[in-house]
Amino acid sequence: MKNAVLITALMLCTAAWAADPQPVKKTLIDHSNHLLITEHAAKAVMGEHLPAKVFKIYPASRFAFISQVEGGMKGTTCVVSARVMLVPLTAAAKAVLFRPQKMATAFDAAPNSSTEACRDLARDKLKEATEAVASALVKV
Repeated sequence: MKNAVLITALMLCTAAWAADPQPVKKTLIDHSNHLLITEHAAKAVMGEHLPAKVFKIYPASRFAFISQVEGGMKGTTCVVSARVMLVPLTAAAKAVLFRPQKMATAFDAAPNSSTEACRDLARDKLKEATEAVASALVKV
């Protein structure tokens, strides 16, 4: 009888250990040109490409990631600049303190492109800048 209870308890512990971990809380802020990328899309790109290891070292209660994608079409040429910054939050109000700890910028231009291609380029450059900041903070 004791063995059956022990085995059942062990199996329940194993199942709980193998369950998906809790999602990591992230403080993501976007200040992008909404014609190139929406706030929701920018936060999704950052959230997808920032590993959980970053938030163990830089917790969301003390730090935020800010994205800024700018640019647009100049005739038929798309010009995009994407910046991602790690900034501290104030202790009392949890407001952003603009003293970037790490920052990365990615930029590119694509001649003979459409507005949709320009949006895709903006998303790619934001992904590149996010990965650059993450790799500067932790080994990925």
